[in-house]
Amino acid sequence: MGKGGALSDGVVKKIILSYTYVAIWIFLSFTVIVYNKYILDRKLYNWPFPISLTMIHMAFCSSLAFIAVRVFKLVEPAALSRRVYFTSILPIGALYSLSLWLSNSAYIYLSVSFIQMLKALMPVAVYSIGILLKKDSYKNNTMLNMLAISIGVAIAAYGEAKYDSWGVFLQLGAVVFEATRLVMIQILLTSKGINLNPITSLYYVAPSCFVFLSIPWIFVEFPVLKQKSGFHFDLVIFGTNSLCAFALNLAVFLLVGKTSALTMNVAGVVKDWLLIAFSWSVIKDTVTPVNLIGYGLAFLGVGYYNHLKLQALKAKEAQKKEQSADEEAGKLLDEREGEGIGKKGDSQA
Repeated sequence: MGKGGALSDGVVKKIILSYTYVAIWIFLSFTVIVYNKYILDRKLYNWPFPISLTMIHMAFCSSLAFIAVRVFKLVEPAALSRRVYFTSILPIGALYSLSLWLSNSAYIYLSVSFIQMLKALMPVAVYSIGILLKKDSYKNNTMLNMLAISIGVAIAAYGEAKYDSWGVFLQLGAVVFEATRLVMIQILLTSKGINLNPITSLYYVAPSCFVFLSIPWIFVEFPVLKQKSGFHFDLVIFGTNSLCAFALNLAVFLLVGKTSALTMNVAGVVKDWLLIAFSWSVIKDTVTPVNLIGYGLAFLGVGYYNHLKLQALKAKEAQKKEQSADEEAGKLLDEREGEGIGKKGDSQA
């Protein structure tokens, strides 16, 4: 009875902690998205410089990661060779900088709700790029699921009241670069057995992002900012915004490390619905019935995709348990056979 009670308490505690990690991630992700929209939107804070904003985030995250690793030594730096850094970290940093630049730029042209609807295409992009780079295998039922998600997003786009082609192009570009980055992380880092926590990830990736972003910044935004003499750097606004971005990176690690990447995918769907509701009720973005029908179809497709991944994960875990059980049984059998031979030898003697 005592053991059963203790087990129940442990399970309840684990469930509560899992929901806490999910809630923290949803809150921080929600905050960063709405905060970025507030800063970049011309009708709100009116500072439409997405490259500069992203560079501020990267500079802030790089500084905190450097202090954590080199000054306070909270975590050990990864053992990365120069070759691994140039062939793995830098390409991932370049893709990350492009993804952040384009996704932040989209907030200038599109509503928060519509951007979340377009982000539903992420599984489609990850699966398609995975096939192209031979990380995933083609399956008819999965591709039909991807097609359903795409049709749902297309319907949502058709029903968008404030459709902007350039904004859609930017957000779709961000999805493609982010999906490529995720696949490249699997290929370049996971295959080499390199595991980076969020602080070491920022320690290595954020500085390279800053450098890559500085190239377009010099030609695109720096000349405009130089002429904008009336602007004064608001330490409170940009400091708290950067702190939220840093905290979000830590929350991603906490959520994936303590639960799973699949949990984050499911939590992401909940977050998207919350953002759509917030965008409609508070920001007063127009959300049409066609928007909701299209996103509802895409949502069902994403939900089914996550269900298939969960089933595959369960099957893999069951297979591992069977293999370990077979290995244990084999060891016991070998031990018994060894004991039997030993006894037979003793009797003959």
